Amino acid sequence: MSAARDDPIDGRISYDTQGLVPCVVQDWGTGEVLMLAYMNEEALRRTRDTGELHLWSRSRGEQWHKGATSGNVQSVRALRLDCDGDTLLALVEPAGPACHTGERTCFHRGDLEPGAPYEALPTLERTLAERARERPQGSYTVELLDDPQRIGEKVMEEAEEVVRAAREESHERLDEEAADVLYHLLVLLRSRERSLVDAERVLDGRRA
Repeated sequence: MSAARDDPIDGRISYDTQGLVPCVVQDWGTGEVLMLAYMNEEALRRTRDTGELHLWSRSRGEQWHKGATSGNVQSVRALRLDCDGDTLLALVEPAGPACHTGERTCFHRGDLEPGAPYEALPTLERTLAERARERPQGSYTVELLDDPQRIGEKVMEEAEEVVRAAREESHERLDEEAADVLYHLLVLLRSRERSLVDAERVLDGRRA
C-alpha cells in the first residue's frame, strides 16, 4: 500500500464502543467482494506498516494477520472510508482464497445464479488460467493457446463481425459478437501472460 495518501482517513474513522470498525474487503483487480471483517486502531496501524491486511478477530479476541497461517495474505492497495466514517473498504490483491472454507470469497452461499454481470470477465479469466494450467483434452481454449497466430486471426475476425453486427444486425447479435471478441481477446492476453487488469490500468492512467 502506498505510503502517500491523497485523502488520509485515519483521524476520521468512527470506531464503535468496542473500538472496532467494519471493514469490507474487495478484490483490487476484479471488484469482487471477498469478506467482511473488523479493524481496531492497532489492526489499522499494522496494516499501514506492513502493507498487508491486519484485522481484529472478534471470535478469538486478538489481532489477526489475514493469511498468516494459510499463506493467503491480502496485500492492501488502498483503504477508503464511507461517508459516515463508520465503515472501511480495503482494496486488496489476494494471494489465495479469502474464505476459510477454501472458497475465493466468503459470500459463496445464497443467490449465486445468474451471476452478476461484473463477475463474468473475472470468472472467465480464472477459467482460462485453469485451462492453460491443466490443458484438458479437446479444449478450444487450449487449441488457441497452442497456436498464437490463430488467436490473433480470431481476434481480427471477431472484431470485423462485431462491427458488421453493429452496422447491420440486431442488438442481440451485437451482444453475442461483442462477447466473442471479449473471449478471444482474453485468450490472446493469457497467451502473453497478461490479463484484463493490465489493460484496465492503462485506461485508468489515461483518465488524467
